[in-house]
Amino acid sequence: MPLERINGTMLYYETYGEGVPIVFIHPPLISSANFRYQQMQLSDEFQVITFDIRGHGRSEPSQTPVTYPLICEDILRLMDRLNIEKAFLCGYSTGGSIALEAMLSYPDRFRGGILISAMSEASDFYLRGRIHAAIGLSSWKAAIRLLTLGVTWGNSDSMATFRRLMKDALKGDWRNIRQYYKYSLNYNCTNRLHEIDAPILLMFGGKDKSFKRYCHLLQKGLRKFKLITFREENHRLPTLAADKTNQMIRSWIRNEMRRNDQAVPEETIRIPEAYIIGDQAAMGAERPENNLE
Repeated sequence: MPLERINGTMLYYETYGEGVPIVFIHPPLISSANFRYQQMQLSDEFQVITFDIRGHGRSEPSQTPVTYPLICEDILRLMDRLNIEKAFLCGYSTGGSIALEAMLSYPDRFRGGILISAMSEASDFYLRGRIHAAIGLSSWKAAIRLLTLGVTWGNSDSMATFRRLMKDALKGDWRNIRQYYKYSLNYNCTNRLHEIDAPILLMFGGKDKSFKRYCHLLQKGLRKFKLITFREENHRLPTLAADKTNQMIRSWIRNEMRRNDQAVPEETIRIPEAYIIGDQAAMGAERPENNLE
């Protein structure tokens, strides 16, 4: 797959399938290898686009400091290279913050957003402590491998996945990785969420207790959203709950395209282990938990 000069840097990206494009955005340290199951399971119906952020995985180190606006520019230039006018964005964890920034900055280029275990700010003691710890460990050569081991193992469902994630993560430039972590520490778009007019799919794990705060903030601020919570899952949905996550992505995009009178399959997928907590229409009222069985 290509390693090409895009927006002044060499970016590694992969594209699979045809159809409505979905661009996936990974968090710090791990690479786009984290979306392998999305490539495998969604490319039969959609164009699945993954890329390694500057200084991560197989993309070259960046002399320009890594920031969210710069990553958003890279996404746009990648879309231009692939002749994509509009796409859905899917951001996992910190990658969800980048998806929000992109939709705020370039609303005409994105059909909607899929935010997986995401946040619009990092404001609680626990999350900020973890980010500070990652910044500190990434500054100490002896601890870099330990940090990489912890992050990649936590996102792995098998030894094969672990080896793939670890291999790519160790290729990253620690200066750029540290810049990504540092930017996430102070980023905050919560007060601007109401400016996003595009539809949003929120997906969280029911056992991801530390992110309940961020789920609530997104519900409170966004104008058009659907929230799906997976009862028995934690934070790492793209790899540890891939089947359910991908089914929901498929179903939601189909429904959104149908609303826009696009030619899409008529059937709707139901997910036994998930329940819908609510959407924007339910805000301000008590929300029933509708089991999908």
